[in-house]
Amino acid sequence: MVVVGIKNKMADHPVIWLMGAAVLLLLLLPTGKELRIMETSFGKTAKYVMAEELDIDICRVYMPLFSYDTESYEVTPLADLAQSQMYCLMPVCRLIKNPGGDISGQETVHYLALDEIPMEQAVQKGEVGDSVSENDVPSIEPQTAEPVNNESTVEMVPHEMVNPIDISAWRNYETLVKECYTIDSNTMAGSDQLDVDKLFGKDMTLDTSGDGPQILIYHTHSQEAFADSIPGDVHTTIVGVGDRLAQILTEVYGYRVLHHTGEYDVESRDDAYSKALPALEQVLQENPSIEVVIDLHRDQMAEHTRLVTEVDGKPTARFMFFNGLSRTRKTGNIDYLYNPNLEDNLAFSFQMQLAAMEYYPGLPRKIYLKGYRYNMHLRPRNLLIELGAQNNTVEEAMNACEPLAHILHLVLSGEEKETRAE
Repeated sequence: MVVVGIKNKMADHPVIWLMGAAVLLLLLLPTGKELRIMETSFGKTAKYVMAEELDIDICRVYMPLFSYDTESYEVTPLADLAQSQMYCLMPVCRLIKNPGGDISGQETVHYLALDEIPMEQAVQKGEVGDSVSENDVPSIEPQTAEPVNNESTVEMVPHEMVNPIDISAWRNYETLVKECYTIDSNTMAGSDQLDVDKLFGKDMTLDTSGDGPQILIYHTHSQEAFADSIPGDVHTTIVGVGDRLAQILTEVYGYRVLHHTGEYDVESRDDAYSKALPALEQVLQENPSIEVVIDLHRDQMAEHTRLVTEVDGKPTARFMFFNGLSRTRKTGNIDYLYNPNLEDNLAFSFQMQLAAMEYYPGLPRKIYLKGYRYNMHLRPRNLLIELGAQNNTVEEAMNACEPLAHILHLVLSGEEKETRAE
C-alpha cells in the first residue's frame, strides 16, 4: 500500500520527476571529455550532493512531519516550514546558485560545499580540464595581519557562574544532543564522537608563556553586515566586531591577538573557504605561536527571527558555535576534507558551549554540526562562530563580544573547570 501510494504521488508530479531523471542522466551517463570531468573530485561530489538532495527532498515531500521532527531540535516557524515544502516540489532548484545564501547558516544549500575541493589536489591529478598546470592556478596574496592596537579602553564585569550544570546526565547521548546540539540532516554524529566525558576531558588550556600572537581572528565572509551597518564602513561589519573581540581579549585578559582582515568573498561567496586557506596557512606559518583560530561570522536568518537577548541590561546578539564533521550521510567520511583535529575541535566548542550555558544562560544557541570541514583543520583549538544575524544591529553584535571573550578566557585559562571542581 505504501508503494502504491508513493507511485500515485509520483504520478501527480510527472514534470518534476522527468526533470530529475534528465539531470541524473546527465550526471551518470556522460561521454568523452565530460566523462573525465565527472570522475574528478568535483564531479563525484556533485553527484553525491545531487543524490543527497533528492533523497532528503523525497522524504520531505512524502513524509514532511517526520523529516521536520528529525532535522532539528530547534523550532522552525510555520512560514519557514511551508516555504521549505514549496521548494521540495522542485528539488532540482536547490542546486541553483543563490547569491544571498549563507554557507555556514542553517539555511545552507549543499552545493556550496564544492568550494572545499582543494585546487592543488585537482591540479596534481590533472583533473581540472586538459590544459591546466600549476602556473594556471591563481596565486593568492594574503593580506597583512597586524596586531590589534586600539586606543579605547574596555570596562566590563565578567559574570559569575549562575547556572551550574550536572553534566553526568549528558552521558546519555540523546540528552546531550537535545541540550547542546543541532545536527544537520546532511551529516551524522554518533555517541563515539559526542561523548561528554571525552569532550569535557580534553585539555583546552593555553600556555601563555613565550612570545608572539596566541589567537588569530579572521573572517571567511568579511562582507557580512548588520541591519544598520553603514555602507563602505568596515567598522560596522563583522570585521568591526572582530576588532572589538580582539580588543577585549587583549586589554582585559592579556592575550596576544592577531586580527587578519583579508577579504575572500568580495566577488563571490562560493569559493571563499578555498580562497582563504592559502592565506591562513601562510599567516600560521609566519606566526607558529598561534594556538587558537577563530573564524568569526554572522548568520543568515528569516527576517522575523531575531537572535537577541539581554545581558547586564544591554541588548546582545546571540551566537552559535559551529563544527564541520567532514562526513555526510551519503558519502561517509570525506577523505579529501580530512580533519586530524576534529576531536579537539568538537571538545573546544563543547567546553565553550558549557561555559556559556553556565555563565550566560540564554545567550548561546545550540552547537550546529554540518558535513564538511570549513578550514577547521588548521588548529586543534579552532572555532567557527556565528555571532548574530543580518537583522541584528551593530550595537547588539558589539555587546556580544564581552561575554564571548569571557567565555573564551574561562576555557583557555582552565578557570571554568576549576570553578566546577570547587
